[in-house]
Amino acid sequence: MSDKLVLQGPQADQAALARIAALLHPARTVELCAHALRCDGFDLTPALQADVESAAHAAGVDATFIDAGRTLADFGLVAMDMDSTLITIECIDEIADMQGLKPQVAAITEAAMRGELEFSESLVRRVALLEGLPTSALDRVYEERLRISPGGEAMLRAVQAAGLKTLLVSGGFTFFTERLRTRLGLDYTHANVLEEADGVLTGRVVGGIVDAAEKKRTVERVCAELGIDTRQAIVMGDGANDLQMMGVAGLSVAFRAKPVVRAQADVALNFTGLDGILAILS
Repeated sequence: MSDKLVLQGPQADQAALARIAALLHPARTVELCAHALRCDGFDLTPALQADVESAAHAAGVDATFIDAGRTLADFGLVAMDMDSTLITIECIDEIADMQGLKPQVAAITEAAMRGELEFSESLVRRVALLEGLPTSALDRVYEERLRISPGGEAMLRAVQAAGLKTLLVSGGFTFFTERLRTRLGLDYTHANVLEEADGVLTGRVVGGIVDAAEKKRTVERVCAELGIDTRQAIVMGDGANDLQMMGVAGLSVAFRAKPVVRAQADVALNFTGLDGILAILS
């Protein structure tokens, strides 16, 4: 199957995209929207691909090489990480900020997302710092700080309209995933349960921890329930604990991700919103 190149960037106009596309000498270019361009009919070499990707990055443009025939119709599920993927924040960092502990917790979060610290250990350490915090702080984080990532709602509307099911699987907390499930009409959610007693957090998680392996098992379980292969899943994430579930997907998408994740993903959206996947699969 031949490749296509999709160039897109929120600040890029068609002239800027055309200049990058010209490096390929494509047989055809198609304007997908004001900020996206498709290229077909080109001979690709590793050196040429590197040149295009370098020029695109310098211009604030995402460059995606993908099989020309791939569309949303090839998939049955979109699975997403929550923190820093579907939403713009790391919820546990913002909860910790209510305790004046954001720097300490954020440092542990960053180490885990870079793959320098085992996720389950990092979560236990971070949650322990929340002991004694009133559960009302969770409401404040949801209402005051939680925002959907750029393009997230548009992406979800489009994939749902196309008949795909949606899964939010998170190393974060059910307090947030369940609210997002209702708000966004998601089909499945899975996350950690924060233990509370007498209106305060105990500093512990109830039950097993949703780590990288559990995220992967969740994608596999939902695909089995839907009667589809995991290769019919699009999986989106940003941190090292997303790599296992991204690894079983038919299309893995790194969104504003850590370098270790970008390097292993099929698609990297560094500048475009989550709805960038729609142009890629159009």
